[in-house]
Parts: sequence; structure tokens; C-alpha cells
Amino acid sequence: MATIAKVAVNDATIHFDKLYSYLVPGELAGRLWPGGIVLVPFGRGNRPRMAVVLELTQESDPPTRLKTLLDAAPEDARLTPDLLSLVRFLRERYFCTWYEAVKAVIPYGAQYCPGVEDGRPVVKSRLARPTERVYHLVGALAEKPKPGPRQRMAVELLQQNESMTQHELEQQGVSRTTLDALCAKGVLRVSERYKSLDLFSQIPYEPRPVELSAEQQAACDQLEADLLSGEPRAALLYGVTGSGKTSVFVKLIEKTLAMGRKALVLVPEIGLTPQMIRRLKALFGNRLAVQHSALNNTERLLQWRMIQRGEADIVVGTRSAIFAPLSNIGLIILDEEQEHTYQSESAPRYSAHDVAKKRVAAEKALLVFASATPRTETMFAARSGRIRLVTLRERYGGRPLPTVEFVDMRAELAAGNPRELSARLISELAENLQRGEQSILLLNRRGYNTVAICSDCGEVLKCPNCSVPLVYHKNRQMLLCHHCGHQLQPVPGLCPSCGGKLLYSGFGTQRVEEELAAALPGARILRMDQDSTMQKNAHERMFTRFARQEYDILLGTQMVAKGLDFEKVTLVGVLGIDSMLFGQGFRSYENTFSLITQVVGRGGRAELPGRALIQTAVPEHPVLQLAAGQDYEAFYQEEIAFRKLCLYPPYCAFCVVGFSGSQDGAVFAAAHRFGSILAEQAARQPRLPLRVLGPTPMNIAMLNGKYRYKLTLKCRNDAAFRALMRQTLEEYGEQKLPARASVAIDFNSDGDM
Repeated sequence: MATIAKVAVNDATIHFDKLYSYLVPGELAGRLWPGGIVLVPFGRGNRPRMAVVLELTQESDPPTRLKTLLDAAPEDARLTPDLLSLVRFLRERYFCTWYEAVKAVIPYGAQYCPGVEDGRPVVKSRLARPTERVYHLVGALAEKPKPGPRQRMAVELLQQNESMTQHELEQQGVSRTTLDALCAKGVLRVSERYKSLDLFSQIPYEPRPVELSAEQQAACDQLEADLLSGEPRAALLYGVTGSGKTSVFVKLIEKTLAMGRKALVLVPEIGLTPQMIRRLKALFGNRLAVQHSALNNTERLLQWRMIQRGEADIVVGTRSAIFAPLSNIGLIILDEEQEHTYQSESAPRYSAHDVAKKRVAAEKALLVFASATPRTETMFAARSGRIRLVTLRERYGGRPLPTVEFVDMRAELAAGNPRELSARLISELAENLQRGEQSILLLNRRGYNTVAICSDCGEVLKCPNCSVPLVYHKNRQMLLCHHCGHQLQPVPGLCPSCGGKLLYSGFGTQRVEEELAAALPGARILRMDQDSTMQKNAHERMFTRFARQEYDILLGTQMVAKGLDFEKVTLVGVLGIDSMLFGQGFRSYENTFSLITQVVGRGGRAELPGRALIQTAVPEHPVLQLAAGQDYEAFYQEEIAFRKLCLYPPYCAFCVVGFSGSQDGAVFAAAHRFGSILAEQAARQPRLPLRVLGPTPMNIAMLNGKYRYKLTLKCRNDAAFRALMRQTLEEYGEQKLPARASVAIDFNSDGDM
């Protein structure tokens, strides 16, 4: 009997993505399993390519033309059955390739690369358990021949310590050569052990009881009933900003661990992980792991292995942590569940909400969505009885919500103030400085100026690869495309088309920082945006220094709007919100309401009362008025009526099919043909609800030199519709249309990719 491995191969396009069969050689028999990572000869040149084993079969008469596997990674590097289940789920639900699904599930940096040993290609996997050399003192150091000073140092260090790793000894100045020499003399013995990494060793373990208010306790009791049910359950924990949702999380985690089960906590931003980790580590100790993109590859891999070995009871992380190899899950929490960062923007274009539901169903666990401004779809599910609704209506300690006022920027301009900071906001900031209180300013835009526009011909200076304006970054003296990274230096003063003078208009965080410094000399200003937080652990360092009151004003983009708790913050200012309010996509009102509600809620969270100022040219706009009043109930009623009238989620599923290619006309024609194929296939299923809009250009019509069009589908995202889409993709491929335009399918977009 021959063993046949059916594998998914790396770099296959969606139109050629299938399982390929290979013979398993005798030397790999017995150490290859589904989920194993292998190296296979692929294509006419039989070039080594990475693959993952999805199935293993036994055949008595295999096809004679089958190629043979080259090598396999160690068995402990394979994907477990539950992770393989997620791979299959991702491919079926989100129209990605097999290997795109695999790469989503394993940690970044743990990709498998081919290598060569003894003249043959092999597969090397960083997922195999990483080990480190450990040295032990087992003999005396002879005086003859006379030992060197480094040998004496090594022995003295090991006399003081039972054992030390090679890394620890090298940090003391003892080289690997010295250690090997001592081993050869019989003075030291070396062994290997699996590496471990405690990223949070500096956080003291200080368990203390968490005291809940009567309202929090009632909420906790409801959720605990679902936790103890032994059935998959989901709930929405809806509470106003400052109502103490995190304390409810802590109590649920305590109960989960007491049941012998494990907890997974997701936050939407890397900047929010330090606060959550600090609180959970202090309460629950070192059996806590983290997964997010700010870790380097080694850190992320070691944390992943720690989880896989069962050494973590709690995992905290951003979107990708939903794939943590955690077993026996009892509780999954999605904090700030309304945030768009829970939706992946690259293949596989998954929603952490959906993957969480999949894992909860498999583990018979409790899923808690938490927010002060839940997604309309989530609240609709709660109001419809599909998930439990648990509400916290009061701020913890009875503290009042901040007062909110508007500053009409039309009046500011009429009064001769062309700056981005209103006179009223400057005055309020100055008062806060005098009182020794802190302020947060939200600006939904990084950089210095938005666009360079010609004073003669009116042309905007755009990226040559993307149909978007270049953004001026003063600190680096360059124009930069925020999409493809194209740079223009030196900064031009004249229009490349007509030679007219370029005027730089608009504003960003860097420019507002300058205005603040000029208007408030001596104010200590901390700017947080994508540019200033590029270094490792920048978020944690900055938030820590602001919490220590080393700064007076925190100016930042959306990363400063959510989940932060600073007791001295009493003033919040919101700038540039109008561009978001009038943005494209059916979620623009929801996103604006949520952002304002969240950032306003950063103020007045301790003894001092809070206040907020919102700068806008449309202070009478109903969405802004509702956000100012923190009136989610009224906003939800308006929004759900709008969604029903226009047939938007939750009343249908929303699917965007994107097309991109190098020739504008060819991309449009391919998109049009896809729509025709879809219509032809759908006509055979008359009861399947479907509306097709387009093709139309995407909001960014060209990106990285590729022209982009889209079809917008209003549908029901069920198995029948996904089968229809798969049939359409197959027909599209058979007509050789992928050569004109590649296809991407997104069920989580609000109208664009």
C-alpha cells in the first residue's frame, strides 16, 4: 500500500487552487499527519515549494506519474485538528486559497522556508519547538594548564547559579568557544531545553478582589449563567463609556479559569493591549500570552508555542489572536466590538466576529461582544433575541458623562481665524494647563498637510501609482503616499504640469502639533500617530508617560479614542470629524457616532468632571447631536430604519467583488463579464435573493499601478450563495479572464476595498 498526501501548495492563485497528490516516501512514513508542513516538487521545473497536508490516503495502485514529497517539517510543527478546521472554514467562507488560510492561522514570522542539507532540499520550520543551550557546573576547574579569565568567570557564574543559558552567559562576556572548551574538560555539561519567554516579567503579581457595583454584578450573573450552560452562547455587553465593562470581564475570566477552562480576549488596537495585559497579569499571574503584530518574529513564535503547549490560560491580542492555538476555550471576549480593525483587509478577508462564533460553537463556550457603541448588526441580533443583551447604564461610581459643546468652524473662519484650532479650544486648553489637568485631542488624519494644489491650474499633486493625493510630512521633508509608500523628495514648490506655485492646504497631526506649540508655549505635547509609533513598544511607552503626567496634551489619531483610562484627563477636543461624517460607505454615520462617543468618554473618568468640544462646520447635524448626547438608543433607531429602507446589513449581506489589472478597459470589461456570468448562474436559482450593482470604479480607482473596479452585491451569505459565487469564479477562470483582471471577494466591506 502506498501513502498518498493531498496537499495545498503555496502561491497558488484562487483559480488554480486545489489539492495536489504526492507519494509519501518510506522515510517519512509514520511521521506525517494532516496539518503537516512539507516540501514538494512543483511545476515543470520541479522547483521546491512549501505545502500543507490536508489529507492522507492509502492506495494499493497509485498513479504512476505521481511525484514524491521531498521533505517534511518536524511533527510538532504541524497544525492541530482544530486549527485545520479553521483553515477549511476560512477557505470556504472567504474565497481565499488553501495556503492563504494556513498563513492566517500560523503566526507571522513562522513561515516555512526551503533549505539545503547534505546536498538535498529540506523544509525548515520555525514552528518546531525552539530550544536553547543550558550549561551546568559538574566538575572542578584544574589549575594546569592555566585557565583563562573567561573560563574562571564562567565557573564563578555557575557556582552562583544552578544553571545558565548560553544567552545569559554571553551577556556576561562568556563566549560559546569558552563554554565548549569547558565542556571538553568535563567542567561543564550542556543540555537543551525548550525556550520560553515571559514578556511581562516586570508586572508584579498582585491579586486583589474586584469589587462590582450592583449593576455590574447583575450583568456578571447573567453572563455566568451562559458560561456555565455547557452550550455555545453569545451575548452583547452594552455599557456607556466608563461603566466598568473590564471589571465584568475580569470576573468572567476568574470563573472560566475556576472551571478549568481558558479565555481569549481580543482588543481592536495594539495600543490597547498594554493596559489589558497589565491588569490581567497582575490579577492572574504569568500564565498569560499575547499575540499581535508589534511583537518581533521570535517573540510572537515563542508566545504561540507557549499557547500550543498548554502553558497559557489567558490569551490577549488583536484580530489575529482569534487563531491562537488555545484548547478548551470557555470564554472569548471581543472588546470594542464595533471597530473595523476586526475585519481583515487582505486575503483571507475574514471577520474576527465570524471566526469567534466558529470557535465558540466548536468549544461550547461563551462569546461576549462588548461596546458602548455596538455595531448596528450586533445590537439588531441582541434585540431580535439571537444573542443575550446585557446592559450597563451607569458610569462606575455614579460619575456623570462629560458635557459636550460644539464650536462652529464657519464662525471661526468668518472671524478671521484660519487655523485648525478654534479660539475656544485654545482657551479651554489654556485653562486646563493652569489647573494642572490633562487634555486629549483627536484628529482623524496624520501627517502635516493633506494636499498640494496648484494656484494656477488647480491640479492636485497625486501619487503616480495610486489615484490619491500625496501627503506632506514635514519632519521628513517629503511627500508620501499612504497607500503604496511612494516618496517625493525634495518637496516641490512648483506645479509639474504648468509651473504654477503649489499651495499646501489641509491639516494633519504634525501641523496641529505646531499650532499647539505656538499657541500654548510651554505646553508638553505628545503626538501619537502611525509615524510616531513605529518603534517597538512605542504605544506602551507613550501611554505610560502620559499616565505619569509627563505631558499635558495628547494629540493623536483614532488610537487615542478608545479604551484608555487617564484620571487627570478632563478635556477632550475633536477635530476634522466632518470628513468622516461625509465619507463614503453605508457605515459612515455609525463610524462617526462611535468615534465621537468613544473619545468623549475618555474624559472625566475619575473624581474630576469631564467636558468635550467638537469642532465642525455642521454642528446641527443630527448624528453629531446624538453623539454629543451619548444617546446610542436614539441613534440605533435612526440607523436601523435607514438600513431597512436602503436594504443594508443586517437586512442583507453585503459583498464587494473587486477587480484589478494593468489595463483600464480590460479590467472594466472583465468586471462586466463576471457580472454577466453571475446573472446567468443566478437565473437558474430564481429563489436566491440577489441584487448586483456596477461595475463602478473603486473609491481609489488606481492602486500600486493597478486599475480597480467593483461589483456590489446585496445577497444572503449562505451556503447556496457561496456555491453560486464559486461556480461563477470557475467559469470566470475557464474564460481566461483572470489574465485581464484578478478577483477578490470581500463580505466585510462597507462598499469598497
